[in-house]
Amino acid sequence: MLVVGGGPVGLAAAMELDHHGIASVVVEPREHVSYLRPRAKTTSPRTMELFRRWGLAATIRERAPLHIDWSKDIVFCTTVTGREVTRLTGTLGLALAGSDVTAEPGQQVAQPIVEQAMRDALNRPESNATLLLGRRAVAFDERESTVVVTLEDEHGATSTVEADYVVGADGPRSAVRTAMGAVYEGSSLPRPNISITFESAELGDLIPHGNAVQYWVLNPAAPGLVGRLNLSGTWWAIATYRPDEQDDDGDVDATALVHRLLGRELPITVIATDPWRARTLIADRFRNGRLFIAGDAAHQNPPWGGHGYNTGIGDAINLGWKLAAVVNGWAPPDLLDSYEAERRPIAQRFVAAAAENGRTGPAVLAAAAGLTAATAAATDEAAAVIQEAKRIEFHSDGLVFGLGYSEYAEVQTTNGSDYVPVAAAGNRLPHTWLPTGQSLFDRLGPEFTLIGPSWHAAAFARHAERHGIPLAVLDDPSLGLDAFFSDRLVLVRPDQHIAWIGGPVPDAEAARILDHAIRGEWRQQP
Repeated sequence: MLVVGGGPVGLAAAMELDHHGIASVVVEPREHVSYLRPRAKTTSPRTMELFRRWGLAATIRERAPLHIDWSKDIVFCTTVTGREVTRLTGTLGLALAGSDVTAEPGQQVAQPIVEQAMRDALNRPESNATLLLGRRAVAFDERESTVVVTLEDEHGATSTVEADYVVGADGPRSAVRTAMGAVYEGSSLPRPNISITFESAELGDLIPHGNAVQYWVLNPAAPGLVGRLNLSGTWWAIATYRPDEQDDDGDVDATALVHRLLGRELPITVIATDPWRARTLIADRFRNGRLFIAGDAAHQNPPWGGHGYNTGIGDAINLGWKLAAVVNGWAPPDLLDSYEAERRPIAQRFVAAAAENGRTGPAVLAAAAGLTAATAAATDEAAAVIQEAKRIEFHSDGLVFGLGYSEYAEVQTTNGSDYVPVAAAGNRLPHTWLPTGQSLFDRLGPEFTLIGPSWHAAAFARHAERHGIPLAVLDDPSLGLDAFFSDRLVLVRPDQHIAWIGGPVPDAEAARILDHAIRGEWRQQP
């Protein structure tokens, strides 16, 4: 298996393949992870659940400079050192620790830290993955049963590698997407933005608002965001600017932009800048033959809501277990057709949600225009607008947990914010804490799991054994799962989504249910 691109999505694909005992080679031009640009900073609770399957969640929390309890707030202010207008609390899934919804709340952590944690895991002696760094894929020759890929190193020397399948996680300029003949559909927003990494030893002591995950600056002429990367004086900022603020080379004064957000001309050192435009793009296909794309190669999200990187991790898990099932011989190649069928609609939902979050900006800034009066009434009015407009952006459990795959998947959210778990085919398995103190998810097998009494599961187990389908049966009356699932049997896929739910069935029907499940098809009893 060849994975093109060693960012978080490509590494996640290799991690998932390794989780199922499949060897892979990851091709990545960068020999070392760079910490200059944080890029994604929000790891959602759902992504942390998936990391937990690999034993990686605890490592990421240990390496994150900002502990989960450091702050769960988003502050809206006139400037970072100016007046607070309002704040959202318990944001980004950070307040879910100890809840019944999940065993893993979200985590604020810069993308390079996540990448390095995955690299370290894949470099362990027992890993089935090989990281081939300092190389990029430049050509793809798909044959009857393999793909021959030409690699090029930094000196222009070429070599080839042959793989059963290729996963393209090589970003917006994806060579794999080009080789597939796939194209982006969508648009880019016209206003330019710039991400800035900077150091300031003084800033932390001058902020009057207390700790926050993000500080949103409500300056209609020059809005932006600022946040901490660590407690040692390294910060990130996102600023917008006017075209007339660019010099003849197209550059902008990053220091001046940061000072404008801070509201004071503090001594700062700009470490890195990264100009960008918000893009809402989705590839017209996610697969062509033995070539697949995932993450930014398949879809580009605006950053509003923090869904882009998390959607990519979901792609990697969905595709990874299916490739492993086919290569291991217990699922037919038809299963791979379900990758695009399942993940492209999810990408569309998250791209649309991010775009909608971005469209609330003008209303927020219009309300902020009245803040120059500095009156309590003006502040209250602006605060009310912000709370209404931005709630869904930072409280999105319904999107994070509630999106399902099949026609049977039941809506688990009314507005994307609230989440009411429903046990239905296609949905993520509802989480619960067991009397033992364990998470239900920790009792699931690495492949398929059937939850229910063993005498009802026997028909499934017989068919699974005859056809080599890995199936674990979770039958422990002391766990109280019969009551939790209303005395129904629950067939759970490797990605923690429900493949089927219903009552006892005869052998022939159990066989049909399993055969549908390993093809990525869904069944549910009325």
